[in-house]
Amino acid sequence: QVQLVESGGGLVQAGGSLRLSCAASGRTFSTYAMGWFRQAPGKEREFVATISWSGGNTYYADSVKGRFTISRDNAKNTVYLQMNSLKPEDTAVYYCAAEYLGRVVKNPEQYDYWGQGTQVTVSS
Repeated sequence: QVQLVESGGGLVQAGGSLRLSCAASGRTFSTYAMGWFRQAPGKEREFVATISWSGGNTYYADSVKGRFTISRDNAKNTVYLQMNSLKPEDTAVYYCAAEYLGRVVKNPEQYDYWGQGTQVTVSS
């Protein structure tokens, strides 16, 4: 069982930056692939980024590529999402998720554990 707690969301102006953190409980965090997803009002949850258990492989949605960076610190049981050059269309609740088989996947249905989400609002 893994519990995930996101933090770092908030209100920022367009062009600004935020860093989200996701703290995980459990001794097996380092074996999980981790992902970030987001959901805007009235829209489906969408993939943002994912990272392998070692951090060696990362994948991004086209909409955030070059602006967002996913990373992890297995010693701290934490995964991060650095978000730069934020746009109003990035406004959403951001969720982190864990995939216990270590697969780097984009489908939210393949993730096993989810955090409660953190709100990111980008003003124009």
